[in-house]
Amino acid sequence: MTKKAVAILCVIAIITALFTGCKSNVPEQKHELVLQTTAKVTEDTDNFKISYSQSDSLNPFEADTLNNQTANDLVYEPLFRIDESFEAVPEIASSYTYEDSHTLSITIVSGLKFSDGSPLTASNVVSSFHEAQTSPRWKNSLKPIYSASVVSDTVVKFKLSYANPYAHQLLTFYVAKNSSKSKYPLGSGRYKFLEENGKVYVEQNKEYKENFNPRFTKIQLVNVPSAESINNAMNIGNISYAYRDASNDTVARLKCNKKQVNLNNMVFLGLRNSMGITSNADIRRAISLAVDRGTLAKSAYQGYARPATSLYNPMSKIGGETKIFADSADTAAAKQAIAKSGYKSSQLTLKIVVNENESRVAIAKLVAQQLEAVGFKVTVKVYSQKIFKQALKYSNYDIYVAETKIPNDMRLSSFFDKSGKTHYGMSTESETAKLYREYLNNGGELGKFILSFSNEIPFVPIVYRKGVICYSKAMHGDMQGYYSNFFANIEDWYYN
Repeated sequence: MTKKAVAILCVIAIITALFTGCKSNVPEQKHELVLQTTAKVTEDTDNFKISYSQSDSLNPFEADTLNNQTANDLVYEPLFRIDESFEAVPEIASSYTYEDSHTLSITIVSGLKFSDGSPLTASNVVSSFHEAQTSPRWKNSLKPIYSASVVSDTVVKFKLSYANPYAHQLLTFYVAKNSSKSKYPLGSGRYKFLEENGKVYVEQNKEYKENFNPRFTKIQLVNVPSAESINNAMNIGNISYAYRDASNDTVARLKCNKKQVNLNNMVFLGLRNSMGITSNADIRRAISLAVDRGTLAKSAYQGYARPATSLYNPMSKIGGETKIFADSADTAAAKQAIAKSGYKSSQLTLKIVVNENESRVAIAKLVAQQLEAVGFKVTVKVYSQKIFKQALKYSNYDIYVAETKIPNDMRLSSFFDKSGKTHYGMSTESETAKLYREYLNNGGELGKFILSFSNEIPFVPIVYRKGVICYSKAMHGDMQGYYSNFFANIEDWYYN
């Protein structure tokens, strides 16, 4: 045997000894192969579609239809968004300070860019504010703020018409660039507008946050002009997503996945405080006690409403802290209030008027039944909107059913000021009205106002209505959209 062969045999023997002789002394170790992979988001440019109205503008300060305003939420951002608890969440703003009772200073996030890469500065905020002051969407809510001025590239100063510690919650207008010069003004949001071969799209804004990686990188806007057509388009799958106001009985007819959306829309009973049977505070209290708010929310709005247990939205902090009404009726207490009023049973007649809104007509009829259960005789009159307004103007009612959108700063001035749109039937010089103005303008106590309201009952809050987000059953991802942020987590949505 050659020396080379002997050497090879020795090496083999040594290796064998290492793997056998040492086996009993060294624990056996198992090594698993670990593969690390990075998941890649698959882009989808075809499946996700939303509606818009071609006859309406997509300029955020001119858009008047609900579907165009919803589409704008993909492209533009506000200083603040209002979350589902009606609290302000900073978006473009980074902080706010009340320098005094009439001056609000806002600092914006530095380094923000519009979709063309240009910087977003305080001057863009001020110019957008001026346009929002005359826009269909924000002109009423911005009335308590009469001016805005640039302090620096990142600081804006707003002057208030009166002391208002919640004024920052009104700064929900979109900030845009060149809005008066462009069909599709530039925004700083998740997407930007694109017109291609006669069709309108939004495509991903690459200047937006680095960690925004949606599957839907391009979304087609489908021309659907009317509210009824939007419902049909949703049902047959022509569009993938729609926000519906749900102010009428249409929710049950929508064939889609649904998410309820909190709104600050109060449905209430207006009462004629100055004359007739409802001028008596005990009668007004009896009406409030006889109303079953929980039943009204479930029946008239199919559960898309929340019983108004407070003057303020029960989902808000102030509403949770000022609960004065029960969900259910208290018929015994209502009868006691009637007895205290001094009215005889033959005098307990009431006329309810309501306009031709399916849900509010249902409210009127259910309230009539609940009032009859405690001894009232009630007639319900359903009028066209024109006749309904005349009935309010000339006090041709005892009770009327109406709805109003409470501003984001929770202001109730429209009920207690002569110029208010919902002051019909109510005295603007009552103790409750005076205490409210004292609270609003001079730092008066909220508790005194609430106590006075519960004694006088100038009107009866019934429910706070909800909206609904309707989206395709074929779409996946936890839907987290809400009223001021319809596409909150769109980056998590996808089709298989």
